[in-house]
Amino acid sequence: MMRVRAADALLRTGARMSLSEPELLGLAEFVRPGAVCFDIGAAYGMYTYPLARLAGPAGQVHGFEPLPVPYRILEAGLRAAGARNVRVTNAALGSSSGWERLVLPYRFGLPIHGWAHLEKGLRRPGGKTLEVAVHTVDGVCELRELSRVDFMKLDVEGAELDVLDGAAWTIEQHRPALLLEIEERHLGKYGRSAGEVAGSLLDRGYHMHVWHRGRWSRTKEVTTRRRNYLFAIPGH
Repeated sequence: MMRVRAADALLRTGARMSLSEPELLGLAEFVRPGAVCFDIGAAYGMYTYPLARLAGPAGQVHGFEPLPVPYRILEAGLRAAGARNVRVTNAALGSSSGWERLVLPYRFGLPIHGWAHLEKGLRRPGGKTLEVAVHTVDGVCELRELSRVDFMKLDVEGAELDVLDGAAWTIEQHRPALLLEIEERHLGKYGRSAGEVAGSLLDRGYHMHVWHRGRWSRTKEVTTRRRNYLFAIPGH
């Protein structure tokens, strides 16, 4: 785990310098040794490595990245780091299992991997697409016989409600903490709103927080000033 710890330390240093997401600094409050975590929309592993370090050898991190290039880079990096507690899958997560088209935006002739999004449900479909496998959180938990889920991070460019629908049993059974990127500009592509996403979890008894001045602070609304919101069950 030495190289995992080194990658984690580098990412957390970046978070303090605003080079990576500051919420990385607050993960330890919800991810402890032995934790089982999902990194949904893992990309190049900004959250995968810190989660692997926090969960430790007794824990598990299940990462999902549908795009082939980020997936290969992440998989190779984790292998080189000896992250034996991480299992990364070249797939998206959604409300049902199967195969779907993923839209990969381009700018100046180059792919913007961080803006890739599933075509299903888009109000105005279009653009370059590729076929990707799609699973559900509940299906993965059943297939991999997971007896607990402690933390889930979602960065799915507007498809949050679909992922949450596919995780309904897991959320009800295990009550994991959830860190979601919530932005109206992405949700609007699907005719969804930030209020719908936050409300779906608040109605289940979750409280919503933002990382502010070195701690998690409770909030009641999603604003354009922040992208990431943590949802946790009080006292859980």
